[in-house]
Amino acid sequence: MADPAWVPSATREALVLRARLNALVRDFFARRGVLEVETPVLSRAGNTDPNIASFALEFSGRTEGAPRTRWLRTSAEFPMKRLLAAGVGDCYELGRVFRDGEAGGRHNPEFTMLEWYRVGWTHLRLADEAVELVQAALSMVDREASVARIDFRTLYRDALGIDPMADDIERLRAAADGIAVDPDGLTRDDWLDLLMTHRIQPGFPPNQLLVLHDYPASQCALARVVSRDGMDVAERFELYLGPLELANGYHELTEGDEQRRRFGRDMAVRAGRGVPAPAMDEALLQAMAAGLPACAGVALGIDRLLMALLRTPRIADVLAFDFTRA
Repeated sequence: MADPAWVPSATREALVLRARLNALVRDFFARRGVLEVETPVLSRAGNTDPNIASFALEFSGRTEGAPRTRWLRTSAEFPMKRLLAAGVGDCYELGRVFRDGEAGGRHNPEFTMLEWYRVGWTHLRLADEAVELVQAALSMVDREASVARIDFRTLYRDALGIDPMADDIERLRAAADGIAVDPDGLTRDDWLDLLMTHRIQPGFPPNQLLVLHDYPASQCALARVVSRDGMDVAERFELYLGPLELANGYHELTEGDEQRRRFGRDMAVRAGRGVPAPAMDEALLQAMAAGLPACAGVALGIDRLLMALLRTPRIADVLAFDFTRA
């Protein structure tokens, strides 16, 4: 017989582990002098990323001329960067974020994100700190993980014998032969993503923390792009524990004009797909124009980390009440 709807989806033991992990995170950063901050959950601007859907709502009170439409944040990144531009320095936020259309065994429309920024750091130095944090979390359940580091290009060459930076789309499609997918409209980056999720990621050793770094420039998101060995490279990293992606970090773009161009590119993709676009974050662009310091930032999924600690594939097992019981 199924549990009644009022019953929590997580056990008390899972809730205790979450509380312990939250305490560990706060102690980890307190000992390093990183400031905990809280930023707005509701914003007049949203995430333009074409692959992320935001929740919107209408405010019924006085707005003093400001827009009534407000967006639930998909991350704390934009307001945190405004704090960095104002001189707050190294900071982190542990809080709830929201993404529309993402519900299921491994996803919940609201979830907990840990995001932090280090002034003057590179993405590779920040990746090392992210590894330290995850290792500290693993020690809570008497688990250890080895650490490996590899760049994006080398990983694809070693695993599939292809060059993700240079090979044409037909070569990528050939490497994806056998994956059940409608190929119509898929871009080069779509094929690279499919190869990662279906060919490469499942083979990652379960007790290994892998730092995958230096992505194709086309996958830069909000990272700096640099020329390396005659090739444009995005200075970003992703952290995996076995096949589970835990974190995504950048050596942050600091040029406001380039950020505006990237927002515009996102808007064009959304328009082509017929997907509504949230308002562009002008406050972030003004902050970048005023002077965003050189920094690196990373977002880590707390619920995914808890799933790894409990060795469960179900996000419901780490949430007091998942979406079906909320």
